[in-house]
Amino acid sequence: MREEMSGLDLRQVVAELSEYVGAHCKKIYQPHHEQLVLRIKPREKSPQDLVIVRGKRVYLSRRDRPMPTQPAPFAMLLRKHLGNGRLTAVSQHGFDRIITLDFDTKDGPRHLIIECFRDGNVILADSTFTIIQPLTHARYSGRILKKGEPYQFPPVAIDPHDLDTDALQRLLRESKRNVVRTLAGRASLGGPLANAVLQMSGISGDVAAEKIAEDTGTVGKISTALSGILAELSVAGDEVPGGWLILPMEKLDLGEEEADIARYAVEASPVQLPAHGEFHCLPYPRFVDAVDAWMGNHDAAALARRQSEAVETIGGRAPSTEAETLERRFSQQKSALQGFSDKIRRQQEYGHAIQNNWSHVEELLTQVNDEVESNGWEVALSRFKDIPWIESGDPAKSSIVAILPDENGAAEGAKVTLFLSMSVHQNAQQYFETANKHKDKSKGAEVALNETENLLQRAQKKESKRKETGQVARVKRTKRLWFENHRWTILDGMHLLIGGRDAKGNDTIVKKHLKGDDRYVHADLHGAPSCAMKLQTGFAVDPNPPANLPPGVTAYRLSDNIEVADFSDTARQQAATMALCWSRGWSGGGGAGTAFIVKPGQVSKQAESGEYVAKGAFIVRGARTWFKDLRLKLGLGLVCINGIPLLMAGTHVQVAALCDRWVELIPGRSKRERIASRLSKVTGLAVDDIVPVIPGTSELAADHGLINPHNHEEE
Repeated sequence: MREEMSGLDLRQVVAELSEYVGAHCKKIYQPHHEQLVLRIKPREKSPQDLVIVRGKRVYLSRRDRPMPTQPAPFAMLLRKHLGNGRLTAVSQHGFDRIITLDFDTKDGPRHLIIECFRDGNVILADSTFTIIQPLTHARYSGRILKKGEPYQFPPVAIDPHDLDTDALQRLLRESKRNVVRTLAGRASLGGPLANAVLQMSGISGDVAAEKIAEDTGTVGKISTALSGILAELSVAGDEVPGGWLILPMEKLDLGEEEADIARYAVEASPVQLPAHGEFHCLPYPRFVDAVDAWMGNHDAAALARRQSEAVETIGGRAPSTEAETLERRFSQQKSALQGFSDKIRRQQEYGHAIQNNWSHVEELLTQVNDEVESNGWEVALSRFKDIPWIESGDPAKSSIVAILPDENGAAEGAKVTLFLSMSVHQNAQQYFETANKHKDKSKGAEVALNETENLLQRAQKKESKRKETGQVARVKRTKRLWFENHRWTILDGMHLLIGGRDAKGNDTIVKKHLKGDDRYVHADLHGAPSCAMKLQTGFAVDPNPPANLPPGVTAYRLSDNIEVADFSDTARQQAATMALCWSRGWSGGGGAGTAFIVKPGQVSKQAESGEYVAKGAFIVRGARTWFKDLRLKLGLGLVCINGIPLLMAGTHVQVAALCDRWVELIPGRSKRERIASRLSKVTGLAVDDIVPVIPGTSELAADHGLINPHNHEEE
């Protein structure tokens, strides 16, 4: 395959996807308008992403890929219908570039149809193949892809697997084209595969198909070559590679890692073709793995490309700061004011042109009025074609578009609209009145422009001060990141730790977020928050950080693909420390405490007979891993998560490792609001975003560049 998969490529993809029948669809994302990602969870296996790049390719991937915080409407619709649905079948429509994924959902059977031809499309249909929603509405001859319409597959193309020698000979005999075009089109092979078959047969592609059909032996060679290529697909498995990555010989360096070598690839293929003889073919167990090695890195950056495209659409500026927003507004208002000036000038010129050609316009109006009164508009319009001074007429408005004389008296002057019911003076006055209306509007636009200019100057001063002091720009957002509803931090290994803020939050942590591979953490104090160490959910360094981040602020992105078998001892120690710091032990006056960690199966709401478990409380049974003499000391560090600047609390060792700018926090007497106000002034973050991060009354013990970034730079 090149960037667009052929029917042969999709046949291999379907065979490999069929191994995932029985898997459940957990989440659907749309990081870019061109791409859909279905996160599927096979039984007793780790999740994989089914990546659909419309019109181009379909494959499986385990790459960490940033996802939008706000799902696109089509992704939301797919989640509604396919969420937790079980994949029951994967099929290809004949040998066409169409794949159908069948799901068994709570609402009954659903079909997801993936079209990989033309511009591509993804269509969700119900059990009767009535379209619920297409990714893109389209209309073709005989087919309408629209909500509520029955989905119609294109006419089934010939499947090369069904072409024996006799059928192939008939196909060639009936063709009026050369043999390579016949095999590529009518035999559904596509150009590369058709050329490969002919090259293996020793036949020129320019020979007429009819001529080839006359020689049964030649047809037999073509049939044998085709069968050989197709047979390679059926034997792919443990012993035979399922796919190949095609690499130029001159770029090959066996000293590099395989992931680095893949960046030189020119294509991925399910079979080796004669055209690949001049290349190095790197084998992969599955074709989808070869495709992922080739295009996976590009496709994983889809969200970053979408954000870049959004920036380019508005002239290269991201709408993240007040100054940038005002700059765009000022530019737009300035252009609008210039537009008013141009309109005023043109309208006045048209009015003066009518007055300067008074006799010409008066004579023209008289002649047209006489013609319309005598013969009607239909006849008049036909005769206007022969009059150089009239461009067109409008019976509904009783007007004409007239061409006024230029300085030489030729019909190449200004074009003006003349109303037959008005005099020359009235027609000219129309343009002057329009010019006056634009003048009135321009006055208001000028006032607005001056106001914006003043606001922009103030915002630029703030922006300059912000950059000098190392403050981050506040990002306007309507929705918080999901983990911000809880206490949170980043542990060693980049795992996410979340803890409840209240009884309701404790219930949510355990019932919704605590999974089989996670760990439950709790301080040995009554009323302490329930905490969950997330094994597979965490963070990765953002490869495309926001451009307006000040120095010393590291950017990360949420990740659901942390591939580790267990937590490190350091991560467990940090989680226990945070569980203690988030408890009332912080404000209790002590300097140390104890916490424990257990498996999710040891945590239950089921009490013994006669006992009652309150909201937010849980029963823990079995052996516990204890952590004693934990110090009550935190670090507050400035980070950027998914493009959002945030203040993160964590153990001071971990915060120092992750953040260039941070402060040490210890229990004290200062209210959270007072500390938050001070940190807000130096970071630029809102007080309301800082207060929830501080566990209780505290004191700032030491500054490491958060309050005074200049001192940090000197260090």
